[in-house]
Amino acid sequence: MYGTRIDEMGTDERLLSRLDFDQSFGTAINRFACMAVIGHPLTPFGKGQQRRGFLPLRDSMQCLTLAIENPPAAAEYRVFNQFEEVYNVTELAEKVAKVAGELGLKGAEVRNLENPRKEMEEHYYNPDHQHLFDLGYQPTHDMEAELRIMLSDLMEYRTRIEARREVLIPDIRWDGTRRKVAYIK
Repeated sequence: MYGTRIDEMGTDERLLSRLDFDQSFGTAINRFACMAVIGHPLTPFGKGQQRRGFLPLRDSMQCLTLAIENPPAAAEYRVFNQFEEVYNVTELAEKVAKVAGELGLKGAEVRNLENPRKEMEEHYYNPDHQHLFDLGYQPTHDMEAELRIMLSDLMEYRTRIEARREVLIPDIRWDGTRRKVAYIK
């Protein structure tokens, strides 16, 4: 899930969503968006071919509402995979870089880092999300439109992101060591 707002929040800053962008809790898209805002290279891990599903925050709220308003039958077990689009992590970084460039943000180039995680570079990923569409889910924006909103929101907090710049490059490795990862040449 990604995004900084839902329409019902309006412009009330007190209602802004939490946005983690560190190596432990931040999602790739949050990291990339924060990197773009401060002119830091966008850093997919490894080859960046890991595929994931993505859904804007506003659409996640819609999906939750649909699930609540359409409860399962007695003893029915349902799984809702909340995502709209599937991208690999490098494609995601490229989308953020493109939108950042359109907004006049400089320095949002894609530079892969060695992967601090123990994970396959490429894997089978074919989740099903038809159940949500069957309940009436209607996507509200494409990813680039949502990224424009997200980056515009984050530009207001550029100084706060810059002050925490060091958390954007991982120093926690899944092999138990602790050192910064290097760019892949």
